[in-house]
Amino acid sequence: MTTIQRLLTISALAMGLALPMAGHAQVSPSPGQVAAPASDSMTDGEVKKIDPDNGKVTLKHGDIKNLDMPGMTMVFTVRDKGQLTKLKLGDKVQFMVVQEGGKMVVTDIQPAR
Repeated sequence: MTTIQRLLTISALAMGLALPMAGHAQVSPSPGQVAAPASDSMTDGEVKKIDPDNGKVTLKHGDIKNLDMPGMTMVFTVRDKGQLTKLKLGDKVQFMVVQEGGKMVVTDIQPAR
């Protein structure tokens, strides 16, 4: 292998490692620009079932924008089981869900405003 081929191979490998990381860059709002409020990442839903013993809630929800997921009805694990005590069937809620270890986990759930 010639020196030029080695340099090109190393460059290609380095670019392959660097480019996927570009999507993970954190960008702070510039002065005069306001960061979007956390409520923008909240999703509207309706409580269909509550399983306090297992820390799960079934929600019929709209699009989950932060996970690029369309609306549907599904079961979620709730990080803080104590939040389930405030819920009852049919409640309209807003919730925040993240993906952790291959599971969808509700990190916050509150009555819809």
